[in-house]
Amino acid sequence: MKRFWVYIFCICLATGAQAQIHEIGVFMGGSNFIGDVGATDYIKPKEPAYGIMYRWNKSPRHSWRFSYIQSNLAADDADSEIEARQERNYHFNNLVREFSAGLEFDFFNFDMHDSKPQATPYVHTGLSYIMYDGLYFDNGKDKSYGSRSSFAIPMTVGFKGRIFDIFVLGFEVGARATFRDDIDGSNPSGTKYKAAKFGNLTSKDWYTFTGFTLTYTFGDRPCFCAQ
Repeated sequence: MKRFWVYIFCICLATGAQAQIHEIGVFMGGSNFIGDVGATDYIKPKEPAYGIMYRWNKSPRHSWRFSYIQSNLAADDADSEIEARQERNYHFNNLVREFSAGLEFDFFNFDMHDSKPQATPYVHTGLSYIMYDGLYFDNGKDKSYGSRSSFAIPMTVGFKGRIFDIFVLGFEVGARATFRDDIDGSNPSGTKYKAAKFGNLTSKDWYTFTGFTLTYTFGDRPCFCAQ
């Protein structure tokens, strides 16, 4: 009976420790915009993107994920394959700052307590809060009509693996579906800018972050009880 309770105690400690495995690190990569200005490529990093991220590994198959990433979203009609956009010749730059919270799901067990090599593809989604400048075009030049904020849905696919036991290196592509259409200046809010609207006014702006993640793992290890 005494040994039974020792085993139960060790199982509880192991479960609690597993819930305390954390990761903190950085994202480094690039961004590209998908909307009414510039090229229509879905994945074509154009401007640097960087940020910080945190994972709370709740099990070998899923973790809660939080991040902050920023990038200067930019697009140029000269890069488009659409002739009408080339003739219009608009271009814009807009600094976007994004805070995200969501769930990451691993296709294979990614057990930070296992000494064997660990690697898995994963998907991630959740909710992002973005801050940017609302833009409009005046005589072909992009201008800001004030700071704006909105929400976006991140949809990420990636692959990650553990290196040197305490680091996790990953590569991912994440698309963001926003609820706004004025990041590129095509659909500014308010009747004042009604004449400045152009493009597909029923389609919202998208952007993607493509790059590498590197995180450092920390937290208690599970106990190993003597038999």
